[in-house]
Amino acid sequence: MRELAALALLVPLAAAAQAGGKGAVDSPRHAYVKRHGVAPKYAHARNPLQPSAPDIEAGRKLYLLHCQICHGESGRGSEAGRRLDPPTTSLVGHSQRRIASDAFYDWTIAEGGVPVRSSMPPFKNVLKQEEIWKIVLFLRTL
Repeated sequence: MRELAALALLVPLAAAAQAGGKGAVDSPRHAYVKRHGVAPKYAHARNPLQPSAPDIEAGRKLYLLHCQICHGESGRGSEAGRRLDPPTTSLVGHSQRRIASDAFYDWTIAEGGVPVRSSMPPFKNVLKQEEIWKIVLFLRTL
């Protein structure tokens, strides 16, 4: 009977974690930011681009080119991403989390997994700053 009660408590938490909503389990990056914050270089970054259909579409194309391999076309992860250590996190609904500021996204994409020891490559020398901001616009639609 205790097992059923425990299961009844865990199922909603697991569903929330899967959806990326309240109660979601923190990724190593989220845990890092909660302890240390975003690197000072990025802490006050603001996306200068307003959401527009052309910029969101450009961000989607950049995402498909650079991010899809690990994060999947829909942002829910890919088979390759699930094999990483740590596995990639679902990006769906992520922008609704309090931690998902422009500064957080800019730092995440630019520096990749280096600060948190994950497999994500840094894109600061691959993408122009405006391209990073377009990807951020697209991520906010997931």
